[in-house]
Amino acid sequence: MEIEFLIVADSAQAVGGKLYMLGGGWSRYQARSFPVQMAVGIALGLTVPWDQTNQKRSVELSIVDEDGEVVLPPVTTQVEVGRPPGLKPGSSQRVVIAATVGLRLPKPGRYEVVGRVEGQELKRIYFDAVQVGPPPPPPPANPP
Repeated sequence: MEIEFLIVADSAQAVGGKLYMLGGGWSRYQARSFPVQMAVGIALGLTVPWDQTNQKRSVELSIVDEDGEVVLPPVTTQVEVGRPPGLKPGSSQRVVIAATVGLRLPKPGRYEVVGRVEGQELKRIYFDAVQVGPPPPPPPANPP
């Protein structure tokens, strides 16, 4: 099994074997201040070879910062692909998995999305979180 693609997006869904994504493929997230709460979509495409069909496989996604600290704990799902009628012998199949999750970025820096199958890392992509402009002003103090 191979991770064919791993993409970050503003949101992502997998429905009926199709991938639906908004704002996909970015590698730079801009925020006025940190820590920042954000939503991130993660889209993953797996290629399942003919000889690996009809077998359950564990697929895991996580996000770590540049120091290796976990920002999104591993999210795990099981994948099992059968051979549909009429599939040409030897053909691989694609499976798409997607989710949109809430994420707290504690600081500016590089973050990496890690994809694993059966515990083995197969793909890693990154995005940079940067602070832009001055941070928002503090709320006004209440008079005594």
